[in-house]
Amino acid sequence: MSDCCETKVAELESLREQQSRVLVIVLAVNAVMFVGEFVAGWLAGSTALLADSLDMLGDAFVYGFSLYVLGRSAAWRARAALLKGTVMAAFGAWVLLEAFASLHAGAVPLAPAMFAVGFLALTANSFCFWLLHRHRHDDLNLRSTWLCSRNDLIANGAVLLAAGLVGWSHSAWPDLLVGFGIAALFLRTALGVIRDAIRELRAPLVANRA
Repeated sequence: MSDCCETKVAELESLREQQSRVLVIVLAVNAVMFVGEFVAGWLAGSTALLADSLDMLGDAFVYGFSLYVLGRSAAWRARAALLKGTVMAAFGAWVLLEAFASLHAGAVPLAPAMFAVGFLALTANSFCFWLLHRHRHDDLNLRSTWLCSRNDLIANGAVLLAAGLVGWSHSAWPDLLVGFGIAALFLRTALGVIRDAIRELRAPLVANRA
């Protein structure tokens, strides 16, 4: 019995070490990509790139907090997921405001820069998604982190599509529409993460009443 327990503890410690390594890597990737994509988005005049870069920054904070709660209680992990959902919702709202503000500017972003940086972001996020995929069922914290990464891939693909349409149409509308689309996706996922986190936080209270 003692050997069995010791083996289980060793397995859990090994899992936490694996999760920690993965989170450190994706944290670094997102932090670096935020700087590069934000500068490129600002210079190219692309709302979609700016939105995607701030998403990278949000993910970096999210991964850092996920790293902090590794090995902590289920309640801590649920609180982390709740915070992540709130961060995602905030960025979704910011993108909406930015897109509305850009409607009045009318400047056409630089399509080649959008495509080049968007492809680089897609490559970086594909790597992060691959690292996180095997841990998506470990717990709520890692699952919500994986969902963030999945949304990043969709957003990157949308940025590439917008770049192509901007270059073809010489219009800012594709860039703005992608901004609205990213915001809608983030808000939807954020509500799901928040709902799951609240459910897990309430679970002990429901059990005590039963």
